[in-house]
Amino acid sequence: MLKAAMRTLAAAATAATLACPAHAKPAEVKQGPDVSHFTLANGLEVVVIPDHRVPVVTHMIWYRVGAADEQPGKSGIAHFLEHLMFKGTKANPAGVFSAIVAEVGGQENAFTSNDYTSYFQRVARDELETMMRLEADRMTGLELTDAVVLPERDVVLEERRMRTDNDPAAQLGEEMAASMFRNHPYGVPVIGWEHEIKGLDRDDALAFYRRFYTPNNAILVVAGDVTADEVRTLAERTYGKIAPRAEVTPRVRPAEPPPRAGRLVTLADPRVAQPSIQRQYLVPSYSRAAPREAEALDLLAQVLGASQTSRLHRKLVVEKKLATSASAWYHGSAYDETRFGVWASPRPDVSLEDLEAAIDAVLAEVVETGISEDELARAKTRLVADTVYAQDSQTALARIYGVALTTGSSIEDVRAWPERVKAISAAEVQAAARKWLDMRRSVTGHLVKAPPAGEKRS
Repeated sequence: MLKAAMRTLAAAATAATLACPAHAKPAEVKQGPDVSHFTLANGLEVVVIPDHRVPVVTHMIWYRVGAADEQPGKSGIAHFLEHLMFKGTKANPAGVFSAIVAEVGGQENAFTSNDYTSYFQRVARDELETMMRLEADRMTGLELTDAVVLPERDVVLEERRMRTDNDPAAQLGEEMAASMFRNHPYGVPVIGWEHEIKGLDRDDALAFYRRFYTPNNAILVVAGDVTADEVRTLAERTYGKIAPRAEVTPRVRPAEPPPRAGRLVTLADPRVAQPSIQRQYLVPSYSRAAPREAEALDLLAQVLGASQTSRLHRKLVVEKKLATSASAWYHGSAYDETRFGVWASPRPDVSLEDLEAAIDAVLAEVVETGISEDELARAKTRLVADTVYAQDSQTALARIYGVALTTGSSIEDVRAWPERVKAISAAEVQAAARKWLDMRRSVTGHLVKAPPAGEKRS
């Protein structure tokens, strides 16, 4: 997931209410800011990232809970609760929180992923305590009625229709995830299955809220024109007054059984404008990989498909002229096992079968003969450079640390990541390819255009 993850972070994809699977990686910032990390008496972790270039702060509260922590049969409740968190408390009724942020010229949003839920505001530094007070209030004071919950459930259903049901590529992605994760909850979409969303109610939302929205299950990340002492004082004055209301237990989820056979998923839809093929492999994340293995997978994705000089682009697009585009990615920031993927779109006169064979040949070449030292050097340069560029975004920095701590990595992992990447050898990248690019661990997806309803195929 490396470059794709950093691109997502650097672009600060904060407008989305859902974090896409390709969204975020745990350890990818070059040591620079003097980051502070401490814990309040009530269990709330606090991370402070000084950035004194402008008098602005990014305030983010992260909860160690996402779609993969939902009770079976209640898919979508994590994301649904994210929506409902904007419906108000007794002290700050519906609309007040957002009105205050807007009044001071700030920005706000929230997002849900498989492993975390986060709420953030970007405001002038003098408004930080106000944001802390508002967020601390809705950590415990959320008030819900059916008059609020039921219409918002319809909003979520419409969101699902727009983002998934009306998008063939999104539908294929959903089906591939369900095929990849047969036992683990990563196979369930973050937004939830439609039939289960329809059954979610006020009691479900409040039960989830009371179980997971507690300071000892949260991380406060503040990046901007502040000091650690200032943030500690404000955090103790606001969040510090909240007593833990639930015991936080280790996140134990069902594991995937060893895969025995590759799977093929084909989705045909009249709305498909451009066919495509993608292959995903079940691989370890940064939090589950053996030492140096995740970094090798990150570099492998760079070598295979992160730029126009990558293997897939050079072989499929430039030399053989079989594809219009090709790429590779690694979603390294996950609490449990994750995915490594390759993707390509064929030229009009090329079949998916021929393109797939060409992709397999490129992968086999890396497995059998490895990569060159020049390829490795370019991959490392791009990868580390992306992390440096990300530091120009205050929000991206806050996201990097929030994702790290909610998916099993540490502050030190973030700091040490560039040097770990630089230490990886070409032989280690080849070993990662040989071990993990195994067809038995894969799901292949074909997205094809189907004739309109009632029209026969020729």
